[in-house]
Amino acid sequence: MNARALAIRVLERVQVSDAFLNAALDSELRRARRLDARDSALVTELCYGAARRQMALDGALARFSAKQLERLEPRVLCALRVGAYQLFYMRMPKRAAVAETVEALKQLKMSRAAGFANAILRKLSQLEELPLPPSSDSVAHLAVRESHPLWLVARWTNRYGEEGAEAMLLANNRPPRLTLRVNSTKLGREALLEKFAAARIDAQATSVSLAGIALAAPGKVQDVLGYAEGLWQVQDEAAQLVVAYASIPDGARVLDACAAPGGKSFHLAERTRVLASDIHAGKLRKLEAEAQRLGLRERLELLGHDARLPFPEQLAPFDAVLVDAPCSGLGTLHRHPELRYRRKEGDIARFVELQRAILTSCAHVVAPGGLLVYSVCTTEPEEGEEQVQEFLRTHAAFRLEAPAQADRLPIAKGCLHTLPGERGWDGFFAARLRRAG
Repeated sequence: MNARALAIRVLERVQVSDAFLNAALDSELRRARRLDARDSALVTELCYGAARRQMALDGALARFSAKQLERLEPRVLCALRVGAYQLFYMRMPKRAAVAETVEALKQLKMSRAAGFANAILRKLSQLEELPLPPSSDSVAHLAVRESHPLWLVARWTNRYGEEGAEAMLLANNRPPRLTLRVNSTKLGREALLEKFAAARIDAQATSVSLAGIALAAPGKVQDVLGYAEGLWQVQDEAAQLVVAYASIPDGARVLDACAAPGGKSFHLAERTRVLASDIHAGKLRKLEAEAQRLGLRERLELLGHDARLPFPEQLAPFDAVLVDAPCSGLGTLHRHPELRYRRKEGDIARFVELQRAILTSCAHVVAPGGLLVYSVCTTEPEEGEEQVQEFLRTHAAFRLEAPAQADRLPIAKGCLHTLPGERGWDGFFAARLRRAG
């Protein structure tokens, strides 16, 4: 199976099963054992590129397809997207892009659709550039050009202005760098940087997080130096800043109420014991395996629990409770491009209700004088600052409290804020809430 056929199969799986692109791609690449590094890189580029540019590609395809795109077989539509992505976003001969995509369909036992796909892609190949809405309609133009839903572009334009919104859209269409957090129980950041330098791995310290390292062109994560030894964990720099902002004292008794996939639990466990709770048993098993790799299993207790419900009385109270709440995930669209097409504006209200229930439940297990730290990986104020304002209005025992040492952190009005942009960060919000003693 050639690289294009594999990319089509990954994208079809994402579309049909609502799988996450990164998980579907990793699974297929593991199965394709004979694929060399160059072809693996091409599959990755085709999958993420076609996903990031889907709206723009679909707009062009719709002009030449006699059938509505949503009525096409998913495999055929994904093949057309892969072909169109090569034509408009990759430097390769157009004839080759068309021919290789059609051949991929044949490899996937879709020969009956090969003529249809060939005709559409050949027509597309005659265009000099993708057709877009007129620039006079700036929101619609940006939405299609950068392949983000119209409602989201309108929101961001209203909040951040056209220039700010465009910067976020552009950032979401750039491949994210691989960022690691050093496991401080095993070594310091400088020591790991020295190991990378000795192995000729292109790595540099992150600019704000004191525990982060960014890698250029790392290849397969499991093959990177130090993975097997548990010297580091993959974690976006903005996510690392949440624990830095939380500023939970060493030795505190900590509950991570929505722990999976575990990055913040492990970060905290480097300095104290943590009860890691999650509603999903499967995710807890993965969290346990990762804790073993990092050598942190003895510092973690695991609990299967729905954080909306009261926690067992014998567990409370906690010196600090972290609520890394389920959210729209709109701050992570450069890592999960498929989310931009799945999310609807009405989903935000649903997440707000869920977050509110979890916060209310977790507030009951915070010890007097303790901390409740709330975080979400989203850009939307309803899930961030407005959620916290409503919580403080209804929970008089809590007050917003910025950490004592926060000079390096992006803090506004006492809360942590990061946005997609030139730094390559995820969009995060966090608030540190102190319960009266």
